[in-house]
Amino acid sequence: MTKIILRPLILSDLESYYDLNKPSRKFHEFNGPYFEHETEEELLQRIEVLRNDLTAGTYKSHNLIIANADTNELIGQVTWHWKSKETNWMEIGIVIFNEDYWHQGIGFTALKMWIDKLFAEHDEIVRIGLTTWSGNKAMVKLAEKLGLKLEARYRKARIVAGTYYDSVSYGILREEWEAMNQ
Repeated sequence: MTKIILRPLILSDLESYYDLNKPSRKFHEFNGPYFEHETEEELLQRIEVLRNDLTAGTYKSHNLIIANADTNELIGQVTWHWKSKETNWMEIGIVIFNEDYWHQGIGFTALKMWIDKLFAEHDEIVRIGLTTWSGNKAMVKLAEKLGLKLEARYRKARIVAGTYYDSVSYGILREEWEAMNQ
């Protein structure tokens, strides 16, 4: 299996980051396909903002890049945001941009590393959640394999290519994660 690292986005990543995020990439079919996606022009604008921020040293992000540990090649990205800062509830996400790396266990390894890191760096977090749609079978399987519990199913909440799918939310409490990973 490919060894991976989680690291910040750097200036030299931008060409590859742009190529891997193009609207034609396959991951868009699974990563929130019910939302409006960036156009090529919007992506170029986002890359330019990233370039300016990285050059100026003002780039700040909760996200980390998933990279090949041996070659530093970009593979994907892990993310987090506060679902409810008031209740210390963090929501996470993952995307494997590069389909050459799909079905190799990288998502499992990266998301496990990410959850470990977030619980270690944020003492206040009591729970971590992950939301996807029922048509994203790989993400559902990943959440369950990691030990996240199905906490909510919003029936027929997402429309993809004219078909309704459920929105599904998974979560894990800090004490559950720690007990599983002793």
